Amino acid sequence: MKPDVPDVPDVFDPRIHAEGVPHDRYRILRDHHPVAWQPEPEVLGWPAGPGFLAVTRHADVVRVLRDHRTYSSWLGATQIRDPDPADLPFLRRTMLNQDPGEQAGGHGRLRRLVSRAFTPARVDAFACRVRERARTLLRAARDGAEDGSADLVATVTDEYALLNLTDLLGVPAADRGLLLDWTVRIIGYQDPQDAPAPRLGPDGKPLDPRSPALLGEMFTYARELARHKRRHPGDDVMTSLALAGLDPAELEMFFFLLTVAGNDTVRSAAPGGLLALAGDRDAYRQVADGRAPVDRAVDELLRVHPPVLSFRRTAAVDTELAGRPIRAGDKVVVFHASANHDERVFADPYRLDPARSPNPHVSFGDGPHVCLGAHFARLQLRILHEEWRAEMPAPELAGTPRRLVSNFINGITRLPLRVSGPAR
Repeated sequence: MKPDVPDVPDVFDPRIHAEGVPHDRYRILRDHHPVAWQPEPEVLGWPAGPGFLAVTRHADVVRVLRDHRTYSSWLGATQIRDPDPADLPFLRRTMLNQDPGEQAGGHGRLRRLVSRAFTPARVDAFACRVRERARTLLRAARDGAEDGSADLVATVTDEYALLNLTDLLGVPAADRGLLLDWTVRIIGYQDPQDAPAPRLGPDGKPLDPRSPALLGEMFTYARELARHKRRHPGDDVMTSLALAGLDPAELEMFFFLLTVAGNDTVRSAAPGGLLALAGDRDAYRQVADGRAPVDRAVDELLRVHPPVLSFRRTAAVDTELAGRPIRAGDKVVVFHASANHDERVFADPYRLDPARSPNPHVSFGDGPHVCLGAHFARLQLRILHEEWRAEMPAPELAGTPRRLVSNFINGITRLPLRVSGPAR
């Protein structure tokens, strides 16, 4: 595959996304290069790659996500960077990196197991606990603020996402910090400030934090927790998985997926939504006054700040997308924030409209890999915004936010907001 013409903007470099979602670049791609070749130079010490095709229009993103026979998760997994070939069989143990119907007993069976463990009834049963946690964390942030402001990531949203997830999983309170450490290490690996210094391989290059060599501690913990749940079952997801007859490798990868994806979805979306509201007082007033239903507002905030920026597929056959020839083996990467702002689908897409309906955003994906935890994520976000409305002043920046250096997760690592003053 040859590079495109020189005016194709770069959307690969993770440092670009740390400056803000690159909407101007996405718009150029949507309008002129909807399936655009992107080189993968060495960045921040991570090795160069062969390049990929960036898909930015909503219709094309949905097509890629729905058509698993043409655009495979199995062939090269789902991250932009190619995994070490030795690690690929390991990565394929998780349903995120499988294709429906292609691997006997694979994706469909695993997805059904998680669906039974993540039932809406079980999730809804946590609503009272989630609400009390939101109220407690917000009040503590407000009452502990010496200058009337607080970093909401450090004081509220990281703890909120982590504790809600560990309650649902059934992780003992004493072990919960481990899950946040693992999440930061795996999700924030591109960010020199957010993640620990990477371990280096014999060639002096950083080791992939998703490789089995670096996940042994997490997997050992997953096996020990499952043994504990078999002896002391509870009404939680890990008990369901421990009793489901999974082989050890499947159990380990389930724990990996639920820990990282389950935590970071809300960990990214919650501060992202507050940041969006801090930038639009009228939109917040519509929510606070009840003119915009909170459920719709949550989906609109997810549209403008999707937790995930990109997902990769690999072309299984020669094909064509938006008039662009694609060869079998090409990496095809969809960009969620671009699809969510496609003028072909969303009227006035750069306006935060908390009452927007319909709202076919792709922040939780689409097709066979649509997020199984979407119901739990929406519940947490709805309750957080309801409690903010009841307890806190209108969101207002009290300093400069900091975004995660990543081309994968749309993270906020620092969010100073005003927390003193009358509610609403």
